[in-house]
Amino acid sequence: MNDFSLSTIINHHHLSIWNSYILGFKAYLQLEKSLSKNSVEAYLHDVAKITQFLEMQDLQLGPEKLELHHFQAFLKWITELGMTARTQARVISGLRAFYHYLLLENIVRQDPTELLDSPKLGLKLPVTLNVLEIDQMIGKLDLSKPEEKRNKAMLETLYGCGLRVSELVNLKISNLFFRDGFVKVTGKGDKERLVPIGSVVQHEILFYLSDLRPHIPVKKGQEDILFLNRRGAGLSRVMVFNIIKRLARDAGIKKNISPHTFRHSFATHLVEGGADLRAVQEMLGHESITTTEIYTHLDRDYLRSTIIQYHPRS
Repeated sequence: MNDFSLSTIINHHHLSIWNSYILGFKAYLQLEKSLSKNSVEAYLHDVAKITQFLEMQDLQLGPEKLELHHFQAFLKWITELGMTARTQARVISGLRAFYHYLLLENIVRQDPTELLDSPKLGLKLPVTLNVLEIDQMIGKLDLSKPEEKRNKAMLETLYGCGLRVSELVNLKISNLFFRDGFVKVTGKGDKERLVPIGSVVQHEILFYLSDLRPHIPVKKGQEDILFLNRRGAGLSRVMVFNIIKRLARDAGIKKNISPHTFRHSFATHLVEGGADLRAVQEMLGHESITTTEIYTHLDRDYLRSTIIQYHPRS
């Protein structure tokens, strides 16, 4: 993402017509869409690419003057630069989001990106682990060591709740509602959601809380963080990454695995088991900027019965 920053776009004086539109779009993504810093930057980079193209073609046109043929020429240009079909599709999706914003603000009357053909993508399925592979990885933990018992609780939480790694490392003790069978998770854009938690995960967390965590000297300000390192501070994402890489290697698993693999596996195993797609969507806290459809908010008891019924760990 470092090829073209927002400030670079704005500094080109003859592109200053884009200046206020891009800043407005940025505010819209941050405030109305509550997107994370990384997501906002990704969208701004997509818009940056079209301004870069216009500058190279010496076309001093604002977004309201662009037509379909300009975008077709732009697509040809990024293809010749060697951009993959997947990246091209993402750039087009970013430009569509930008024009959606311009239409909302009445800056343009029509959206020239509407008729733009997205490149054909082969379906790229995320890497997942089967239940046996997850058991093999967990089996490689040396449970005579306190930190490995903590790692077991962490991995069961990642897989049992389908969390993002950032959600795992920021999990708070005050957000565990075991009596109700839920944990409260803060996801992307600071959006909170309740995730059902099965008995296996509850058992591992309670064991960690009662037997291991009391022996850690907790750092000031970290008292409510669930998973701590030996020095009493929260874990970094990189540390979780390294633990998972090591266990995969020790278990002889050749797949390219990251903490996110556990999240994909959580969703895949639920769907394969017959769980309702909307329930899985709700549990993962997925929301897409390109869809205006708000996912059906499902009854909590139904969500809980879904995960208890279909998750292999329940």
